[in-house]
Amino acid sequence: MMKSNFSDYKLSSELLKSISMLNFKSPTKVQEQVIPSVLEQKDVIVKSRTGSGKTAAFAIPICELVDWDENKPQALVIAPTRELAIQVKEDIFNIGRFKRVKVSAVYGKAPFHIQEKELKQKTHVVVGTPGRIIDHIEQGTFDTSKIKYLIIDEADEMLNMGFIEELETIISNLSRERVTMLLSATMPKDIEALCNKYMKEPIQIEIEDESSTTDRIYQERYTVEHRDKIKLLSDITIVENPDSCIIFCNTKQTVDEVHSELSNLKYTCEKIHGGMEQRDRIRVMNDFKQGYFRYLVATDVAARGIDIDNISLVINYDIPQEVESYVHRIGRTGRISKKGRAITFVTQYESKFLNDIQQYIGKEILLKERPETETVNSLKQEFAEKINTRPKIKETKGAPLSKEIVKLHINAGKKTKMRPVDIVGTLCSIEGMTAADIGIINILDVSTFVEILNNKGELVFQELQQRPIKGRLRKVSKADM
Repeated sequence: MMKSNFSDYKLSSELLKSISMLNFKSPTKVQEQVIPSVLEQKDVIVKSRTGSGKTAAFAIPICELVDWDENKPQALVIAPTRELAIQVKEDIFNIGRFKRVKVSAVYGKAPFHIQEKELKQKTHVVVGTPGRIIDHIEQGTFDTSKIKYLIIDEADEMLNMGFIEELETIISNLSRERVTMLLSATMPKDIEALCNKYMKEPIQIEIEDESSTTDRIYQERYTVEHRDKIKLLSDITIVENPDSCIIFCNTKQTVDEVHSELSNLKYTCEKIHGGMEQRDRIRVMNDFKQGYFRYLVATDVAARGIDIDNISLVINYDIPQEVESYVHRIGRTGRISKKGRAITFVTQYESKFLNDIQQYIGKEILLKERPETETVNSLKQEFAEKINTRPKIKETKGAPLSKEIVKLHINAGKKTKMRPVDIVGTLCSIEGMTAADIGIINILDVSTFVEILNNKGELVFQELQQRPIKGRLRKVSKADM
């Protein structure tokens, strides 16, 4: 029997609290089937469209099942891209916030030594990209001996990016006594072979076929000469005047060019592609999620798994050359049962790609005539008003959770032999504090960060101004969440 409320599952009060504060109303179709199966420790294969709530489907049972007292990692989530790994880490962290689940993300183009230090501390869940996970395993900085849960997310994208051998290398370093989950929007034969090889009598869950994604998204196309694309893009955005829009290009160079053109036209826009520094990519994605700008120009690095609410419009400035990429790009709009809108530019030399896409989605994409000049001109004033109006800034997903949590910085760390037990001992000596009020503790070389839960942060902050930690008064300040 399907459950209509998260409270119908055998979940801890801490998890139910975070789920409620994250505004998860009731389980999605994929969550209804995956959560009980994983709680029963069964292998699961999930074929479900993008935007169906797959991350929470595995994050909720994983946060429930991990043993908090075990210091070594117990769950490993493998993601194809750094952006997705970062997002999955945040989602698991938010869901497990009040259960104090510690989540670490490991991915390339980020300092290895910082990840190494994090993995040496108590870590319940590791989320990472294949190459960096293997690096940590080979360097002996990631102990996989206690991994009980393996999640392979966006498996079809792993295949497209050539990660199958890396997946097999990682799996060979894990215990066979584990629960394995594989999630994918499509199910190519190589993925099926991987499932048959490494999974034990998996439950197969298929929620909707690919056409269901495309049915919820109004799609249209324009025939255009390459040299006229920027003019058409300008006209279309004036006519559509979206609150938020992703413009997909096939190459980094085109992203740079389109971003430059739109910036010259005074659009509030940013860009993201694989040639950028990771910290800049993270900043851009976070700012876009919060609505600091309306237009994001991107390569397919932003097409997979990135969950941003209420994207009004997706424009394929370049038609994708892989049919799966088309579905994943347009899937950035129309998230979780909402309606979406997608427009694709097609040059006369790209009919093959168009035909392949139409055959794959099972319907013709409506061909539209370019907007008349009079129509564009009549809408320019309204467009200019929106462009010149600061967008409403959205809260981050975890913001409601943070309202009753205070993060403190203590000016002492590993170099002064600070240990979690020292922090816990001091905090529990404060009247009204218990271990359940202490969140994640992160001890660095010369600093320690500790989260105080249940609206007790101010009390602890004041007490620590005059209470010694490990025999000495320490400088304690409030830190950004």
